[in-house]
Amino acid sequence: MLFIPFIFVILVVLFLSFFTVKQQTAAIIERFGKFNSIRHSGLQMKIPFIDRISGRMSLKIQQLDVIVETKTLDDVFVRLKISVQFKVIQEKVYDAFYKLDYAHDQITSYVFDVVRAEVPKMKLDDVFVKKDDIAIAVKMELNDAMSDYGYDIIKTLVTDIDPDAQVKAAMNRINASEREKIAAQFEGDAQRILIVEKAKAEAESKRLQGQGIADQRREIARGLEESVEVLNRVGINSQEASALIVVTQHYDTLQSLGEETNSNLILLPNSPQAGSNMLNDMVASFVASNQIGEAMKEAKNKPKEIE
Repeated sequence: MLFIPFIFVILVVLFLSFFTVKQQTAAIIERFGKFNSIRHSGLQMKIPFIDRISGRMSLKIQQLDVIVETKTLDDVFVRLKISVQFKVIQEKVYDAFYKLDYAHDQITSYVFDVVRAEVPKMKLDDVFVKKDDIAIAVKMELNDAMSDYGYDIIKTLVTDIDPDAQVKAAMNRINASEREKIAAQFEGDAQRILIVEKAKAEAESKRLQGQGIADQRREIARGLEESVEVLNRVGINSQEASALIVVTQHYDTLQSLGEETNSNLILLPNSPQAGSNMLNDMVASFVASNQIGEAMKEAKNKPKEIE
């Protein structure tokens, strides 16, 4: 029975002597309140009641998101979200544990200082374009400051740029106006092209129509010429043949008008003797014009008297 308390004490001592450290973690061992050693992953041993685990530090990459509100060069307030990825340097766990109590607060302070020094030099549009320059400036400043405390800054990212709601609405309106302007220009160009092409089509139509009318009149003239030649062969002179053709066309016109039931056209004169009168008048006109023409030729060919 006396061995049971002794065995229990031995088990407690053994239990307090061994401990484990997780992967990518460092344990800081102090002896009587003074730094003794740093233990890494695996099964570790310490002297119970003399050594104690003062703390554990993760060696993994950590991320800290910092929201910074500042003003740009063109007096626009903007909120930036800066993501800082950092880790404890394995060889400087002592510095990271003992030199700095609140690493997140320290990093946040440097981020605020750098962002509020860089962004006021830029206009709002430049903040969006040069966000990588802001991130590089933050990383350089943090590396210089935090390396002394055992921290390595892996990367800094500007993950969000959020202007004031009214500014965003104004920017959207400007963008929409620019797009509407471009759309109006394209629509105007399309209308202009449509008008030009329509005018070209109308010009081509008129040209073809004129060519058709010219061809039609040429064929009519050829037909009239052939008709006159036929009538001449049966003893009808050119004047009478022309008058006869005109009268024939007159009656053809009357026939065409009669075939149109809804026609309101009235041809004057329209008496039964109109055709006969027209024929006589035209023959007389042709005879008179021929006589006048012959007289003018004789007068022109007659030699002038010598004074």
